[in-house]
Amino acid sequence: MKMYLEKLISGEDLTFEEMKEATSYCLEEATDVEIAALLTAMQAKGETADEIAGIVDVILSKSTLQVPTINDAIDNCGTGGDKSFSFNISTTSAFVIAGAGITVAKHGNRSITSKSGSADVLEALGVSLTLSKQHIEELLQENNIAFLFAPNVHASLKPFMKVRRDLGIRTVFNIIGPLTNPVQLNSQLLGVYDSAYCEMLAKTLKKLGRNRAVVINGAGRLDEATLAGENHLVLLDNGNITSLALSPEEVGLPMYSIEAIRGGDANRNAEILLDVLKGKKGAYYDTVLLNAGLGIFTSGKAKTIHEGIEKARESIESGEALKRLQYLIGFSKKVPREVV
Repeated sequence: MKMYLEKLISGEDLTFEEMKEATSYCLEEATDVEIAALLTAMQAKGETADEIAGIVDVILSKSTLQVPTINDAIDNCGTGGDKSFSFNISTTSAFVIAGAGITVAKHGNRSITSKSGSADVLEALGVSLTLSKQHIEELLQENNIAFLFAPNVHASLKPFMKVRRDLGIRTVFNIIGPLTNPVQLNSQLLGVYDSAYCEMLAKTLKKLGRNRAVVINGAGRLDEATLAGENHLVLLDNGNITSLALSPEEVGLPMYSIEAIRGGDANRNAEILLDVLKGKKGAYYDTVLLNAGLGIFTSGKAKTIHEGIEKARESIESGEALKRLQYLIGFSKKVPREVV
């Protein structure tokens, strides 16, 4: 570890294999001081795609809920950290993507910087956070969507989490959460709070084996696409990485301010989610159309973002999106509340 710390402090990058070795050491025998030194040195130098992919590779290898039997799945989780207090955009959009016939392995956690994380709003709706691996697989196959609660699938990360809380500063863990989905994803829509990370995270997703991905920083510096102005996107498609810009008028949607999509606590955001899935028009609805449309485009099930938005609209208006949520709630009531 000393050699790796000296390398980072001198401004040198660690290789993929070196980062894997350092991460394994942190999870197995490192002291809190060593872990803090590693995270701080990485943050000060600036993380690379190889370093992030190395950390994620080790985390995934130790996951307690690996689901290798699902093919062609997508996730649309964001990093959080934008401090916009918006409603749960990606969680609502996940049901719309699933309603369009796409398998969504929705990875998420409780709130860290917002009033309601994906786990909080789903729990308020009656969705169980502690389903077994078998239940997750069944839901993905029968319902096109399941929720994977991060603490249940990454128990090995406790040494990092303790130090992260004690440090109280931004570390690599502020951006790697969406990368640690234990399902073998074919595609991914990943939102990030700072456009400076878009290309680097696209390269990381390429390293992790994604066939297609879109990394987005929304207008207003949100980790979701918004209708407040120009959104910055980086598209990964079969190994090729392209930067794009997307504004509301390009896809036939109106503009709204960031204030128009503010949410509240878990119960309020659950109401908003239900309203959208029931077809209530307005800023929340149109923002979900944009984000779900991007997810459908990312999956490859739409040739353009505009086509993805129309498929998202159909998913809501046909009732298919709402059915996915209702199935998940009903399933949660039938199975015992267990810890994975």
